Amino acid sequence: MKKIFLFLLFPVHLLAQPLTKDGISRWQQQANHVSIIRDNWGIPHIYGKTDADAVFGLMYAQCEDDFKRVEMNYIEKLGRMSEVKGESSLYDDLLIRMIIDSSDAIRDFKKAPDWLKKLCNAFADGINYYLYKHPDVKPALLTKFQPWYPLLWTDGSIGAINTADLTAADLKDLYSGDEPVATNNEVRHSGPDPESSSGQAPESFPEENPTGSNGFAFSPKITERGNAILYINPHVTFYFRPEVHMVSEEGLNVYGAVTWGQFFIYQGFNEHCGWMHTSSAVDAADTYIEKISKKARLNDPVGQGNGWVYEYDGKEKKVTEEKITLKYKSENNFEAKTINALFTHHGPVMAKKNGQWLSVKADNRIMNGLIQCWQRTKAKGLEDFKKTLDLKGNISNNTVYADAEGNIAYWHGNRIPERDIKYDWSKAVDGSITSTEWKGYHDISKTVQCINPPNGWLQNCNSTPFTVAGVNSPKRENYPAYMAPDGENFRGINAVRVLAEGNKYNIEKVIKAGYDTRLAAFEVLVPALVNAFEKNIAYPDTLYALLVGPVTLLKNWDYRCNENSVATTLAVEWGQKLLPNIFRTKIIDDDEADLVDKAKYFAANANPEELLIPLLASINELENKFGRWQMPWGRINRFQRISSDIDNKFDDSKPSYPVGFVSSTWGMLPSYTSKTFQGTIKRYGVNGNSFICAVEFVRKDSLGGKRIKAKSLLAGGESGDESSPHFFDQGLMYSKGQFKDVLFYREDVLKHVERVYHPGE
Repeated sequence: MKKIFLFLLFPVHLLAQPLTKDGISRWQQQANHVSIIRDNWGIPHIYGKTDADAVFGLMYAQCEDDFKRVEMNYIEKLGRMSEVKGESSLYDDLLIRMIIDSSDAIRDFKKAPDWLKKLCNAFADGINYYLYKHPDVKPALLTKFQPWYPLLWTDGSIGAINTADLTAADLKDLYSGDEPVATNNEVRHSGPDPESSSGQAPESFPEENPTGSNGFAFSPKITERGNAILYINPHVTFYFRPEVHMVSEEGLNVYGAVTWGQFFIYQGFNEHCGWMHTSSAVDAADTYIEKISKKARLNDPVGQGNGWVYEYDGKEKKVTEEKITLKYKSENNFEAKTINALFTHHGPVMAKKNGQWLSVKADNRIMNGLIQCWQRTKAKGLEDFKKTLDLKGNISNNTVYADAEGNIAYWHGNRIPERDIKYDWSKAVDGSITSTEWKGYHDISKTVQCINPPNGWLQNCNSTPFTVAGVNSPKRENYPAYMAPDGENFRGINAVRVLAEGNKYNIEKVIKAGYDTRLAAFEVLVPALVNAFEKNIAYPDTLYALLVGPVTLLKNWDYRCNENSVATTLAVEWGQKLLPNIFRTKIIDDDEADLVDKAKYFAANANPEELLIPLLASINELENKFGRWQMPWGRINRFQRISSDIDNKFDDSKPSYPVGFVSSTWGMLPSYTSKTFQGTIKRYGVNGNSFICAVEFVRKDSLGGKRIKAKSLLAGGESGDESSPHFFDQGLMYSKGQFKDVLFYREDVLKHVERVYHPGE
């Protein structure tokens, strides 16, 4: 397991080289093969002679829109964030460096098929040409991008690394001293939580973590025109993904969203089919309890140097030790810290808890992931798409699918290790025995999936696959527990209810369904509050007087949010205060209870004070901030973009739009997570709906060909430049859920042209 770590041992030919006339000439020649058409929303439509030309143009356009975000994503994946942010990011970098080996990415690039090398080279060339043409742009760290960088990604979602539930904090506990230090925490894991990359319910109990998504698919049997429709609704940090269009003369014509720095459409569609990814809790990483000890090195007979060994299959094996040097920014300079990182054959040793050494086995970087991401953009139907799934390169995602032939489908996960089911894989397993080793990967046909269900619709909201098609869903008992440990959430409950109510769907009806405003969580919590109040009216008169109005308002509420609703304000502010107790709720004989189970149990068993006192606290806080508790939700829940910084800034004194939506924690389908910041009393949105799109795949138009119809919406705007007209031109539309037409065909694009140019012009 010899590793090549950054700054130390890069091959000379891969280090940044001086610009040459031949190199610049090559960039300029490729730029001449690319046309970028910016439409009236600033969306870049990239037209290239080859696929590589389209990639070159896409990367150039992304850098024009937000180079800072492109660069920062690669700084993170290179494990170099502490060189920008300082020592506080040191162990985040260590985590990346221990689980993503840059030397493997370099080797994969060298052995990649020629077509993939061309795309990777075009990726680097497009960014480097942008930097050459914009000498005023000063990178934070990366002055030259390398063609192997895209092979550092997992499966398209840059934050979707999987370390079971071990974190950078665990690494710090283990590696920050001269010798590893044990911490006293429970040893278990259950795969990533549907709302979190790390799988943990953080101690701060936020309303919602930035990860999450909704995907819906509708078959011809329940649509107005007899065509399949796909609804794409990722929930991520705002401005995390731009909207783009790529076309080449090699058969590429794909529209959708990319994460900054990707050269492929991550969630989107071509003329034949579309795909939407939701975060998955499929157990794709395992924690192993390793029997590690120190002893005299075998080649050191006098015992002067102690080495690490671990027990495996009745024998001692040497622990691999790698010195990882991390640079970090200090007040006036750069400093370095060297970590002696430990590895077993399972993977990196990442923690020691309750006296047990823990390693993690996971696939966090494979070339097939990049190949699969690209090839699906050119899929021509269901069988084509299935072939991309057979690559098993999608480590962290579920897939919702629809196509022009009328098929709809759902696959829960993709790259799933096969294991011995006699072990509980939700917990750390014994790493010293062979029977806990992975036994290859499940064939895709054996994974949880649902294709063309009789009800005609599919949904996933980072929730269990066993409600994906209502009563027509796969059955839990037919699959090993590790294949689908996902619980239900209130979004999933709401989605099943909403989709079961509809018929004769068109794009407008699909968007309306996707923007349903019912908050299923409060259908559980509010009746418990009302019951607690009405059965305990012996409270002091002053307390009764303070609570009777708010409780009555919530009792008569229809559980729908909107910007004029005072009940929404009360419910969300009160609900936030309940979350810690809900997360901590223990249900007897149900260690794996999901948020819905816990909320129901809490509501049924909470004493009156646990429900009423948080409401009183919410009332007092609202009165202290605003002078009264009767505050319409849109008065305090706002959408604002005033800074191009990656870390958003907010200001109550500057313009913002009212928003009637709330966090998906409460069952909201169009998620909008907001919070207050230092210096603000109003709440500002930070994550939720980002790129949203509804696409109808028309089988044949009046001319006998296929022609799609789509509408989309982007959080804020396409550009990260504060001086651009497209910095926040979709802000008001976003706050209202008002969509724009997608310009997919060139003749339509040319009717809405803002600018046509070659990269570099």
